[in-house]
Amino acid sequence: MSSANATTAGQASSPGRHTASREREPNSLDAALASFVELLKEREATVATAESLTGGLVGATLTDVPGISAVYRGGVIVYATDLKATLAGVPEDLLAAVGPVHPDTAHALAVGVRERLGATYGLATTGVAGPDPQAGVEAGTVYVAAAGPHKVEVRKLSLSGDRAAVRWGSVEAVLRLGAELMTEDPG
Repeated sequence: MSSANATTAGQASSPGRHTASREREPNSLDAALASFVELLKEREATVATAESLTGGLVGATLTDVPGISAVYRGGVIVYATDLKATLAGVPEDLLAAVGPVHPDTAHALAVGVRERLGATYGLATTGVAGPDPQAGVEAGTVYVAAAGPHKVEVRKLSLSGDRAAVRWGSVEAVLRLGAELMTEDPG
C-alpha cells in the first residue's frame, strides 16, 4: 500500500447533475470520470464502490454515464461503522483498533468491495466531511483507495471547504486514483 498527501481547496460552486452542489474546478470531475470509465472499457474491466462520507456520490456519478452497466458492478454505502464490516468486509478488529477514518480502513474497504461484488477493481472513500471533527479527526480528512488484482493504493486528502466541497473532492480524487491504479495494475 502506498500513500500520498493531496490538498484541494473548494472552488466556486457550479450546478451539477445531482441535487448536492459541486464545488470544484470546472470540468475537473468530468475529466476524471471520463478517463476512469475509458480505461475500464479499454481493459474490459469492472468496478465496485464502497462509500462512507460520499454517501453514494461515486456510484451516482458513475451511473450518469450512458452504457456504464457494462463496467459498473454496483456499490455499497457504508456510512455506519458496523456496516463497513458486515457489508464491505472490513475486519471488525481493524475497525476497533484504528476506527473508520484510517488508511488501513480505506484499503480494506476497496479490497472488500472488489471481492464481495466480483469486480476487477474496487474504489473506496472514508473520511470526515464536516463541518465538525469526528472522533478527533479533523473535517476534510479523507482517505480514498483503489484495489486491483495485484495492487492497492491509498491516498490521504486534506480537503477544505464545506461538506459539499469535501464530498465532491473525494469523488474526483477516488476516480483519479482508480485511473492511476489501472495504468499501473491493468489486471
